Amino acid sequence: MSYLEHYKLEKPPFGLTPDPEFVYWSKQHARAKAYMESTIWLSDGFVVITGEIGSGKTTLLQSFLSELEDDVVYAVVSQTQLNATQFLQAVLTEFGFKPFNKKKVELLDMLNMFLIEQYAAGKKVILIVDEAQNLGTKVLEEIRMLSGIETTSEKVLRIILAGQPELKGKLDSDRLKQLVQRVRLRFHLGALSSDDMREYVEHRLRIAGCEEANLFDENAFPVIYRYSGGVPRLVNTICDSALLVGFADEKTHISGDDIEATAAELDWQEHEDTTGAHRILPKLVVPAQVSDDYLTRIEVRMEGKVIADYHFEAGRVIVGRSPDNEIYIDSKYISRHHAQLVSSESGCMVEDLNSTNGIFMDETAIKRRNLVDGDIVSVGIHELVYHDLRDADEDEESDEDDSIIQEA
Repeated sequence: MSYLEHYKLEKPPFGLTPDPEFVYWSKQHARAKAYMESTIWLSDGFVVITGEIGSGKTTLLQSFLSELEDDVVYAVVSQTQLNATQFLQAVLTEFGFKPFNKKKVELLDMLNMFLIEQYAAGKKVILIVDEAQNLGTKVLEEIRMLSGIETTSEKVLRIILAGQPELKGKLDSDRLKQLVQRVRLRFHLGALSSDDMREYVEHRLRIAGCEEANLFDENAFPVIYRYSGGVPRLVNTICDSALLVGFADEKTHISGDDIEATAAELDWQEHEDTTGAHRILPKLVVPAQVSDDYLTRIEVRMEGKVIADYHFEAGRVIVGRSPDNEIYIDSKYISRHHAQLVSSESGCMVEDLNSTNGIFMDETAIKRRNLVDGDIVSVGIHELVYHDLRDADEDEESDEDDSIIQEA
C-alpha cells in the first residue's frame, strides 16, 4: 500500500513545489493578489510584494499569471544576480528576443519599440521580477527608468517586484528615493496566524481528496504552529514528514506527539516567531582582563543593541548559523558558514564564504575587505562592529609615555 492509499488521498497534500491549485487565500494573500491585479487596470501600476522565505510569494505569482487574459503580455525574471545590461537581456529574452551581443543602448531601443508596438496592438505589458532582493542599485535604477517609458497619454510597462524582506530595506535607502516614488502599492506577506494555519492545512487536505475530517488531531495543530511559525513552506515540510512517519507506523491519525516526534527527527527547534528563542543571542561575559595577545574585538549588534562581544588572537574566525562557529548567530538570514575574519599583526580581513545573502558595508555587497577600526559589516539583520585592539595597545603605550614625561 502506498502513502496516498493509506490516507485515502488523490495526490500529495503538502508538496514543496509551488502549485496554484493548492493556493490558500488568507486575507493577506488575497490582498497581495489584489494589489498585483491592480497593475492590469492601472496604466502606471508598480507594485512591490515582500515576504519571508516560504511565505507563498512564488505560488501567489503563479496563481496570478495563470489567470491573466490574452490581452496581457508578461515577462518573469527570476535570476536577479545580474548587472544592468544582463538584466535588460533577460527581460528581452522573456519577451521572445535574442538580445545577445548588443550594446545597452540597442537593448533599450529594442525594448522601447516592443512596448510601443504592444500598446498599439491593445496589449498590456507586465514585467515581474522575483527574488528582487538580489538586485543591485544600478539594476533597480534601470527598472525605475523602464517604469517611465510612456506614450503621449500613459505608461506602457507595468512592474511587479517580489522578494524577501531585505528588499524593503534596500528600497528604503536614500539612493532609491526616486524609485520608491514610482511605486504605487507595497505589501508584506507575513506568516499565517495559528487559525489561518489550521485552515491552510485543512484546505490542502481537502484539495488532495482527503475524506477523513480529523486526519490531524486537535492537539496536533498547536504543535505544528510552534515548530513552523505559520510559514507555509515549513508547515508543508512538517505535515508531510508527519504523514510519512504515520504511514510507516501504520497510523490513521496524526497527533501532537507524532508532530513532536517528527520535529525531533527533522532536528527542528521551535520556530523563533512563536517562541522568540532565536531572536537574541545569549549575552557573553567579557573577561575582566583582556589578554595582550588579542588583536581583534567584534561586537555583534541587532537593532542597535550589542548582544555579544568577542575577542580574538591572530588566526581565522568563522561567522555562521552553525553552533560550531566561533561567532555563532542563530538567524535564518545567516548561512551555516557565512563569512570569515582573518586577524594578524597587520590587521583584520573579512571575507564572504559564498553565503546566500552575502555581507555588506555601507549597503554595498562585498566579497573581501580589509577592515579599519570602527568598520561595520552587515550580515543579515545583524551587524559586526570591528575594533582594532592593536591601536588600543599603541594608544595605552602612548598615554603611559606621556605620563612618564610629565612626571619627569
